[in-house]
Amino acid sequence: MSDKGRAWIFGDDISTDLIFPGRYVHLLSNMPELVKHTLCDAREDYAAGVKPGDFVVAGNNFGMGSSREQAAVIIKLSGARAVLAKSFARIFFRNAINNGLPCIEVDTDGIAEGDTLAIDFAAGILRDETNGLERRFQPLPPIMTRILADGGLIAHLQKHGDFAM
Repeated sequence: MSDKGRAWIFGDDISTDLIFPGRYVHLLSNMPELVKHTLCDAREDYAAGVKPGDFVVAGNNFGMGSSREQAAVIIKLSGARAVLAKSFARIFFRNAINNGLPCIEVDTDGIAEGDTLAIDFAAGILRDETNGLERRFQPLPPIMTRILADGGLIAHLQKHGDFAM
């Protein structure tokens, strides 16, 4: 399976507060409105400009800070296909997988804003079709791939009744 989309570039240490600013917590019961503020404290133009299938691309320690699960949820609902970063805060990583948002640890150096990326998740290959760069990454473990394919952990458990492969 290969997906293509544009790159939205972010730096290191993008916290869950930057992804989902606490001042919008009153919108938790109105997810479409909350999604309009995704990553607004890191980049004002993200939520209005992201297209379905685009990729959030970052440096080190993406998702650091609080454990608010909604940070991963609103990135997914914004239309991003996946988050690519050099490293992730572990709780964000698990929240993302559990909510059906792929997180790929890969060297993101050399990827520029708006570059067209093609990702083969199963083979662990990232291609930047704009500049010809190719990177390999460790594909996600089979259980995480199944959880993502089922739409997240709750959907996976409802479908299989347990962590069955």
